Amino acid sequence: MTPRRKKRLWITLALLIGVSTTIGLVLYALNQNMDLFYTPTEIVQGKPDGSKPEVGQRLRIGGMVVEGSVKRDQESLLIQFDVADVGPAVTVTYEGILPDLFREGQGIVAQGVLVDSRTVKASEVLAKHDEEYMPPEIAEAMEKNHQPLEYTEEQKQGSQL
Repeated sequence: MTPRRKKRLWITLALLIGVSTTIGLVLYALNQNMDLFYTPTEIVQGKPDGSKPEVGQRLRIGGMVVEGSVKRDQESLLIQFDVADVGPAVTVTYEGILPDLFREGQGIVAQGVLVDSRTVKASEVLAKHDEEYMPPEIAEAMEKNHQPLEYTEEQKQGSQL
């Protein structure tokens, strides 16, 4: 092998190692910033594939705010409420001002960190737009894993008033 070919080989190897390292670091950074979506039932019981979120993991949770579960701290902006789909409820704590559309019985998506097996400390809470709207992620997850929530005729008439 001539010295010129040897030099080209080393340059090619160095470029391949550099590109591989760069791709590896980018994939690692993207994996660290990924927020997975869970329903309350999936947080408590795990997903169908057996995966369950770990304490300290960043995630997004979506579901309906349970009636009568909203508790506000009189001294601060700390709010605690339960979110459920068709299974067990998960408690969400949030410090800040909630969206104007937030209320009991409405669908929400909260982004935060899993504090323990049934508690999420939210950094952001998003509320749904109107009575008929359900975030696509919640509707898809509920359709895939559970029976969809359906309004009774009384609930439909009550929401139209």
